Amino acid sequence: MIVSMIQIIFEIPDAVNIKEKRRVIKSLTEKLRKRYRLSAAEIDLQDSLSYGQIGGALVSNSKTHGETVLQKAFNMIETESHVRIQDVKIHSEEF
Repeated sequence: MIVSMIQIIFEIPDAVNIKEKRRVIKSLTEKLRKRYRLSAAEIDLQDSLSYGQIGGALVSNSKTHGETVLQKAFNMIETESHVRIQDVKIHSEEF
């Protein structure tokens, strides 16, 4: 069993309050769940107004497949959302 994980730290320049930030993060995590069937959640930076951190995971039988799906998910965030990516990490582990 291979677990592929992604961690993305990003800036939300349009957020003027926590409610707006939560809306952006909820939209991103829902897209990741629906389009790529990832388990996704906000994992840190909850108290920051202009920064967010999302983590996602995918279980498969292939490291290549898992990391390809996560790369597609990252590309979607980069092109379809109004956030500025600060850092991204993709990693797979075998169990």
